[in-house]
Amino acid sequence: MISICASRWQVPMNKIIGVTELQRSFRAVFEEVAHKRMPYVLTRGSRPEAALVPYEEYLRFQQFQEKDILARFDRLIERMASRNEAYTEEEVEADIRKARTKGRER
Repeated sequence: MISICASRWQVPMNKIIGVTELQRSFRAVFEEVAHKRMPYVLTRGSRPEAALVPYEEYLRFQQFQEKDILARFDRLIERMASRNEAYTEEEVEADIRKARTKGRER
């Protein structure tokens, strides 16, 4: 097991543990992750395969991904709006009706 600590901020970095060692010491590793907020990188044959992180970190990651996806949609909407600003609402609606009709014919 390797422990790394970023000395500048004293923020615990990832610990690295092989899956065999994890099986032997799961309870201790779980306690460290859950209560001391220490993330682990799980390896198999010296290759990183997975990560074990505190639940709060997982939730933050999920929120970050959600925000990223929403930001991408916002950029897409802006791009579509700029490309379509030369067309009236009526023209867009007519194109949509036409596309729906073609789609039903298939």
